[in-house]
Amino acid sequence: MKEYPVRNKMRRWHRQYPAWVSGLAIACLLMLWELICRAGLVSPLFLPAPTQILAALADMAAGGEIADSLAASLGRILAGFAAGAALGLAVGLAAGTSALADRIAMPIVNALYPIPKIALLPLFILWLGIGELSKVTIIAMGVFFPIALNTYSGVKHVDPLLIKVAVSFHAGWLYTMRCVVLPYALPMIFAGFRIAAGTALLLLVAAEMIAADKGIGALILHYGDLMITDRLMAGVIVLSLLGLLFHLLLTWAERRLIPWNRR
Repeated sequence: MKEYPVRNKMRRWHRQYPAWVSGLAIACLLMLWELICRAGLVSPLFLPAPTQILAALADMAAGGEIADSLAASLGRILAGFAAGAALGLAVGLAAGTSALADRIAMPIVNALYPIPKIALLPLFILWLGIGELSKVTIIAMGVFFPIALNTYSGVKHVDPLLIKVAVSFHAGWLYTMRCVVLPYALPMIFAGFRIAAGTALLLLVAAEMIAADKGIGALILHYGDLMITDRLMAGVIVLSLLGLLFHLLLTWAERRLIPWNRR
């Protein structure tokens, strides 16, 4: 009987492609978008051409509009991210290393996590006012949950054999946390940071659209109300670049802190 070789595409799932492939795909997409708009297939009111959006972005940047809005948004997202990340790390580490903290904290975290955070913004405005505190709080709350859950999961998956080795050598609690638990849990913690960065951007825009007169979200809402689509899309591009910046910063930090986890 003749045998036929088994062809399984899963063998190629680790194949690496050069970075120019991604750049070429984006360039082709932008070129197609530009051609569709120039051919008049879509009204500029609904979808302006990329060149028109870039011209609007340059005009807004020259007038200082982008800088003012970006400064307001960065202040809110950095403050909320820092507060939510610090609290999430503390709760995740405590619950992961203490049975009592696990029993107390994790049922509360798991019960509150499914609640859409933006639905709580009106309540936070009622409690904390329409100022910066309510916006920073909603961002911090959105950041807290993915970091707390990922930190907890990373700590719980530490190899027990490593803990036993540290204990057998009479290592203290701080040394075990610093040299055994944290290095093992860092990949999961950074996965939580990446999820939290996207959540923070989402909540930032929603909060600024509801209760702010300055910021990228407020800028997008303003030009949406006026139906000035090219400037609206320029604000969306700024948000996209902000998200890309967060991704690059997290990638750089991950490579510095977890050099053994590079792929």
